[in-house]
Amino acid sequence: MFSFSPNEIEQFEESGYFFPITVLSGDEVKVCRDSLERFEASQGGSLKSSQRNKAHLLFKWLDDLIRDPRILDPVEQLIGPNILCWNTLFWIKESHSKSFVSWHQDTRYWGLSSDKVLSVWLALSPASVESGCMRVMPGTHRGEVLPHDDRYHEDNMLTRGQEITRGVKETEAVLMPLEPGQISIHNYRIAHASGPNNSGDRRIGVSMHFMPPDTEQIVGNWDSAALVRGEDRQGNFEPTPIPEKDFDPLAVEFQQKAARAMSEVLYAGAERNTAKL
Repeated sequence: MFSFSPNEIEQFEESGYFFPITVLSGDEVKVCRDSLERFEASQGGSLKSSQRNKAHLLFKWLDDLIRDPRILDPVEQLIGPNILCWNTLFWIKESHSKSFVSWHQDTRYWGLSSDKVLSVWLALSPASVESGCMRVMPGTHRGEVLPHDDRYHEDNMLTRGQEITRGVKETEAVLMPLEPGQISIHNYRIAHASGPNNSGDRRIGVSMHFMPPDTEQIVGNWDSAALVRGEDRQGNFEPTPIPEKDFDPLAVEFQQKAARAMSEVLYAGAERNTAKL
């Protein structure tokens, strides 16, 4: 079982990120990737945008992962024993793809009240510098949120093409390459980005977003989350169902409602909404 040292926890609090932690074996990674790609093949192409969010409601193996002690143990050490999973989100860049993620801070758009929300990013294929791994700007999770503009670039994977306009210093950015089965953890307030995939393989990642139950949704009128450890005495989020199998009809119906609600939050205040939900 992975355990942070006191120095590592202090480093996380100071810098806002930690990597890598190995959580899955090569065989486990293959099972997850094969399941994803079998489904993609069955529908004739990559995941649709409407299938990327709340994806643990679609894939049973992903719902299992958000409850896996190998992921939750380090999360608990950072935010405490009571843990909600707010969202899971696929980040897939096809080989030799121009897709990128501009510099941004998630706290600017997610409508969550807590400063303790953590993003766990799991690699299901190599997330190398060549394939466009994540990079972060240490320490930007503290202080005021940096200014952003919506730029709607066609290759930007973000909903609004949101991009930090001031305060990013590329020379100070830290690259976070991961091997398949490894995770990184970062505070959702930290400025982060990723470049295009110049490799010959798909760059497949899935992010899992965890928060303490005293968090509130302060932009949307309704939101949901999965209780994955401990207890939830606040009840600020509607509990998500646990799928019995991939594409369980009840869970799929809930996912569609939850994805629409999330889109409303992410596009709140935007000049235009390009969501395809």
